[in-house]
Amino acid sequence: MKGIILAGGAGSRLHPITLGISKQLVPVYDKPMIYYPLSVLMLAGIREILLISTPVDLPLFRRLLGDGSRLGISVSYAEQPRPEGLAQALTIGRDFIGDDPVALVLGDNIFYGQGFSAMLNKAADDARAGYATIFGYPVDDPSRYGVVEVDAEGTPLSIVEKPAVPASDLAVVGLYFYPAGAADVAAAVTPSARGELEITSVNETYLRRGQLRVQFFGRGFAWLDTGTIDSLMEASAFIEAIQKRQGLLVAALEEVAYRRGFISAEQLAALAGPMQSTHYGQYLKRLADGKIH
Repeated sequence: MKGIILAGGAGSRLHPITLGISKQLVPVYDKPMIYYPLSVLMLAGIREILLISTPVDLPLFRRLLGDGSRLGISVSYAEQPRPEGLAQALTIGRDFIGDDPVALVLGDNIFYGQGFSAMLNKAADDARAGYATIFGYPVDDPSRYGVVEVDAEGTPLSIVEKPAVPASDLAVVGLYFYPAGAADVAAAVTPSARGELEITSVNETYLRRGQLRVQFFGRGFAWLDTGTIDSLMEASAFIEAIQKRQGLLVAALEEVAYRRGFISAEQLAALAGPMQSTHYGQYLKRLADGKIH
């Protein structure tokens, strides 16, 4: 299975911070924002990943992540010259995806909660079996998002992008799993009234085919969007609180790689070495030494 991170856009709501750096490279507490969506794909067991960003920002991502081999994964890169909608990521990644199922995650979304890995693994299994999966999260202001309506059994009935009168309070978050052929579905999408290739149109196609499933993030689960200064600061405060309370890191790529079996304890220790002056590096060293479980 393949994975795509869409990390484009100008980040205009974060100006002037993002006048000189990609939004997805801005820190969320103690690590770059891009670590969080990348860790999601790795938690799902995905090792072949395409990062899509602007021509200006791609060299910065390459400097940070390289080819991914140090983490036991493969990271490649593609340009999005102009942001034309989320579904564009699937058409840009057509050659990368090939005949495989694919997961798409937005570069500014953060997820945290009990049982998340199991949910990811189920979505990946369903994608291999021919089903698409979206994730619903209850919000106070659903009209700002794509909204999914479900019946009493959780079967999706409708999906509408930014509805004036939402049919439910379930926002569709920035994480999607698709079966093989997703790039063809995206290529058939026509621009919306906003002039964008909407990911909602892709999801509607699978809904009409009877191939769409919904997983729900309930109480105790956090979905954080970091598109504004306030939400960015709130996300940083949340990660700080969780990490200090539990003594465990969130979205440490080296830890995810180690726990998923992508790298060995010896490789983890080697990655920790250059960062021993930081709490992050010291944590990885303790993990490699078996002092964190």
